Amino acid sequence: MFDWIVSLIDKAGYIGIALLMLLENVFPPIPSELIMPLAGFSAAKGTLSFTGVVLAGTIGSLAGAYFWFLIGRWIGPKRLKQFAAKHGRWLTMHPDEVDQARAFFSRHQGLALFLGRLIPTIRSLISVPAGVNCIPISTFLMWSSLGTALWTVFLAGAGYLLESQYERVSEWLNPVSNVVVGCLVVWYVYRVIRFKAPEAVESA
Repeated sequence: MFDWIVSLIDKAGYIGIALLMLLENVFPPIPSELIMPLAGFSAAKGTLSFTGVVLAGTIGSLAGAYFWFLIGRWIGPKRLKQFAAKHGRWLTMHPDEVDQARAFFSRHQGLALFLGRLIPTIRSLISVPAGVNCIPISTFLMWSSLGTALWTVFLAGAGYLLESQYERVSEWLNPVSNVVVGCLVVWYVYRVIRFKAPEAVESA
């Protein structure tokens, strides 16, 4: 995968960066922690401009985020509540808790989108509840753009400064990604184990 990423950026330049960042959001195994530092290294060599690298990365990442936003829109609160009614344990919430979660997201949607785009793994996932919650597209794009641009500048800037040692950025951030994934898995398993069906709650 590494050789493919290098080859695509070398051959396609900004379009390659945008495409890779789009795919990174749709298929998380493709790491932005490697794509953007490598693009920053290309800017440091003078092959590409730093501004162009950041713009290409941000646009591609936003396109991927918007894909998941549309998936969330398609799911919608009605489908989500129907799924919760049938498979609440695996969703780890009851239908009435869907409304509670939506209300919480509505109150903190800007902060959730901005910070979510700065956290590995969460970066892709945060777009789905935004879509389910049917927040305005303009709000989604504004806050997602701010968080995405900051993340992209950070990664590209690190690659620009480290130059040929840009792979160290991925080495530093991989443990963070692993911790986030681990915490999500533990939290999900805990929620599944502790889940009580509505009948059990009423009889308790």
